[in-house]
Amino acid sequence: MSVVHRLTVGWLVDHLSFINQCGYEICNSFAYPDGVTLNTSVTSTRDCHPTSTFAATSSRDGPIPGPGDAIETEGRPARTRYVFREEFFDVSKPHIAAAPEEQLWQECPEASLTELKASSKGGEHKAETKSVIFFFHYLLFVQKRKRKCVFNQGELDALQYHSKVRKLIWEGTLRLVQEGLKSGFLHRIIAEPSCRKNAVPGHIDCGLAELCEMAKQFAAVNESDHQAVHVLDDETSIPEQDLLSCVTENSSNCAKIVELMGQKYLVPPKSSFLLSDISCLQPLLNYKKKYGVIVIDPPWENKSVKRSSRYSYLSSCQIKQIPVPALAAPNCLVVTWVTNRQKHLHFVKDELYPHWSVKTLAEWHWVKITGAGEFVFPLDSLHKKPYEVLVLGRVQGDIKETLRKSEDELPIPEHKLIVSIPCSLHSHKPPLTVVLAEFLKPDVECLELFARNLQPGWTSWGNEVLKFQHIDYFTVLQN
Repeated sequence: MSVVHRLTVGWLVDHLSFINQCGYEICNSFAYPDGVTLNTSVTSTRDCHPTSTFAATSSRDGPIPGPGDAIETEGRPARTRYVFREEFFDVSKPHIAAAPEEQLWQECPEASLTELKASSKGGEHKAETKSVIFFFHYLLFVQKRKRKCVFNQGELDALQYHSKVRKLIWEGTLRLVQEGLKSGFLHRIIAEPSCRKNAVPGHIDCGLAELCEMAKQFAAVNESDHQAVHVLDDETSIPEQDLLSCVTENSSNCAKIVELMGQKYLVPPKSSFLLSDISCLQPLLNYKKKYGVIVIDPPWENKSVKRSSRYSYLSSCQIKQIPVPALAAPNCLVVTWVTNRQKHLHFVKDELYPHWSVKTLAEWHWVKITGAGEFVFPLDSLHKKPYEVLVLGRVQGDIKETLRKSEDELPIPEHKLIVSIPCSLHSHKPPLTVVLAEFLKPDVECLELFARNLQPGWTSWGNEVLKFQHIDYFTVLQN
């Protein structure tokens, strides 16, 4: 199960298990000489694991060979199953080690922040500033670090926010980690990683974002003559123009391999995607689906992104142009990933959601831990935090329609934790499918914007939507 433990504070999630439960099985069909025939049929099970059966006859005795040992005999399934490479979740040690007194299994230290009250607005601001400065001195004491420069307002805001959520994060994570240690999912003492037979692939330059940029030079497609959906069949190679001009859909119960610009990608069953950038969203609107869940992971603008040129970013004005109201069903749940910059958090809650007619309901946190149950960064690190923020809200519309739609849905809790071992691949977020399911109807349509991977039952959009579906991130499961 991808949800290892569920407590009132949140969930301990196994991201790797979720990926491998998505049904990355390719149903094989081969023609053999000398009278050998092979017939395959596909059925689906509830847990998204497609199974296939076959019957083979031959004029020769003995088993029928198959490429890569994918074909099995004696009535066993004829398939090739892919699994995500475990190396990418082999996080055995923190990226930055915490001091012994900061270890998660120690008693939670209290920052003892003074509850300052002031009658005047100016006095309140001054009190908040003093409270934040006090908390900063506490951090210096714990981390034994020195800093000579003066804090700017953004840093003060970040410290103030951290002072409000740190106890919730510490205590909630501790409870989930304790359960993980009891069950054996987490191990406090982790052996050094053994030598792997296969080297972990480095940066896979698929050129997806560049392809989206090139697509703007393609000849314009007449929408009246062009299909709105490209359904995957047994053909693995897709013309670039077809892929970029409409939603591609795998409606079958087994995974498919598609080839694009010489690169191969795995597409899970019952999934659909659109590869494009923000200037080419019309095909998604032409898909004519209304979504009950929309998850958004915007490429936020910040200094490190500008320096590294790791990916392109969007301004706040560009993010507001995303047509969420046109894609959302009544009472749609909108979930937005936010970096730890308070500027972005305030923008989502105070500008973006009101612009989309979305009412903010909750702030959840994704907490990143190692296989031993430690924070990947010290909780009070001034450089990076071991958590990220999710802002949840619902689209507001007709009151009667909203009430009718919400009858079968549980209210969204104000705070929850999603605790997991993070993938070492940059910005590979944990799955929200498994944690949102209890708050949604089972047949709801789901959409992820700025996605970098695919999920069964979801439509995904982005200019790198196939990035983590590259076949080199997977390995064939040997039976």
